[in-house]
Amino acid sequence: MRALVVEKPGRFSVETVPDPTPSAGEAVVRVDAVGICGTDIHIVEGEFPPTPYPIIPGHEFAGEIVALGAGSSGVRIGDRVAVDPSLFCGRCHYCAIGRGNLCENWGAIGDTVDGAMAEYVKVPTANCYRLPGHLSAAHGALVEPLSCAVHGFDVLPRQLGSHYLIYGAGTMGLLMLQLAIAAGAASVSVVDTNADRLAVARTLGADAATVAADAMDRPEGWEIVIDCSGTIAAIEDGLSRVRRGGTYQQFGVAAADARAVISPFRIYNDEITIVGSMAVLHSFGRAVDLLGEGVIDADTMITHDFALDEFGDALRTFRAGTGRKIQLHPGRAAR
Repeated sequence: MRALVVEKPGRFSVETVPDPTPSAGEAVVRVDAVGICGTDIHIVEGEFPPTPYPIIPGHEFAGEIVALGAGSSGVRIGDRVAVDPSLFCGRCHYCAIGRGNLCENWGAIGDTVDGAMAEYVKVPTANCYRLPGHLSAAHGALVEPLSCAVHGFDVLPRQLGSHYLIYGAGTMGLLMLQLAIAAGAASVSVVDTNADRLAVARTLGADAATVAADAMDRPEGWEIVIDCSGTIAAIEDGLSRVRRGGTYQQFGVAAADARAVISPFRIYNDEITIVGSMAVLHSFGRAVDLLGEGVIDADTMITHDFALDEFGDALRTFRAGTGRKIQLHPGRAAR
């Protein structure tokens, strides 16, 4: 099969590699669509420590099951599926208490083992979720990022009529925007420095979308503030916008050595809650259901698609920030 192989940081190429063979409890999926995530960029650049090289990246994907290993159950050849990339060990302390996303031996398809930027990928059958018949593979590849957003809401307090402020109108910020609306927000405001992304946020239902929270008339602050940018300026500003008794969530990925200034007194005096949200946890199936029910505007979320041989162009498009979700279609020829 043909696959995108990252040989080492900064070096990648499309190569012919052996087809995957499923072992017991595994399936081989023909990849129809795979999304590009910021983590993939970090892998290409050598900035994601768990990744071994060489590796085939790609953890947001959907396709059709074409082979099953012995003893596989729950799925059949021909099923169209989205695949949870999570590979939890099931033995450590965190797995034992139901928090596998913090697994001491954490792994993921496309991050620590070969992934879906290839014509075929080998996956555990337990990680396969059937797609509703009306969902395309391109829409199905949105399930993984949506499942991360769903987990983000799992760790937030939710009360009807809350006011939300979201920093970042990229893929994840726009998903969080749509989930907040569905969760009964009284209002959702969005901050971003990209005018085009702000326009999309308004189209998707944001009550306000500006380059600075100062432009919004809400001096008392917001009950829920979510950072989806990972930038220190946004994080520090967001922490200052939380209403007394409110919650701040760090959803965006900052550099491991980044530091933000906070006011411990304000956290104490105003009873501010700070929570983090990392990856997927018991949220994949619900993301399939939400996508299938049309809670997310999938067509608006996907802006670019490329063939495997066009990965360089896809990478440049991602880095330019001119799109939202960018996908590869490994079975398609380059244009």
